[in-house]
Amino acid sequence: MHRILKIAVPAIVIVTLGRIPLAAQTDYRNLDDHRPVRTEDAYAIERYAFELILPYEYENGLGAEQLHQVAPEISYGLLANTQVGVKLPFAAFRRRAGTDWGFGGPRLFALHNFNTESPGLPALALRADLSLHVQLTLTAIATRSWGRTRLHLNGGATLGRDRGRPAIDPAPEWAVSLAADRTLLRQSLLLVGELGVLEATATAPTEVTTALGMRYQLTPTLVLDAGVSRRLTADAGPDLGLTLGLTHSFAAAGLMPRGAR
Repeated sequence: MHRILKIAVPAIVIVTLGRIPLAAQTDYRNLDDHRPVRTEDAYAIERYAFELILPYEYENGLGAEQLHQVAPEISYGLLANTQVGVKLPFAAFRRRAGTDWGFGGPRLFALHNFNTESPGLPALALRADLSLHVQLTLTAIATRSWGRTRLHLNGGATLGRDRGRPAIDPAPEWAVSLAADRTLLRQSLLLVGELGVLEATATAPTEVTTALGMRYQLTPTLVLDAGVSRRLTADAGPDLGLTLGLTHSFAAAGLMPRGAR
């Protein structure tokens, strides 16, 4: 599995970097799932656009177990305000007995934004994630802006039995998170703070975590993100979590109508 991971990630990078870059982006302001915190915003990527995410996540859990995870993800703006994508989670679990490598199977997802913000209504969206274990996770998303400051509320639940959930990157039984972000440095840097509550399974203790993160626009099509999280409960959640990733936005000329090229 380690060998597969070493081949798959560079291949995706080589293929996508050869495509047509989009015009100047503000992708640093798009909060994607776990990039850099669990909370995401209610807006989809542009129609006909691709977004490739190359992330790394580390968790130091209760006891001596450590998690190293890489989950390449690619999204496509299929329709106006609608994006679809696939995620490929690979992970290594380091324990006292040794290190186990694994692949969680492809995860399909879709996000639809129902509206832009108005004076009386925040932006609202619905996300659906489907694993090959035939489990569906639905997440409702709301975003409200006040100038350079935004507030985001996410609430989701997973349908299906706990027994069938994958060991790698499993969706929680339910999760609620609240995050606030602020744009700095002439709209090239975003800082975000989060408070989250979830239950991994129906019988697991409730996890309460806090997280801080940043997204920085390196180039018009490349964004760097980084984050740190920590549990606030004594018996559940990672003792320490770290994330680091790159997001690349581009377009493929063959998939765009002539007027949009």
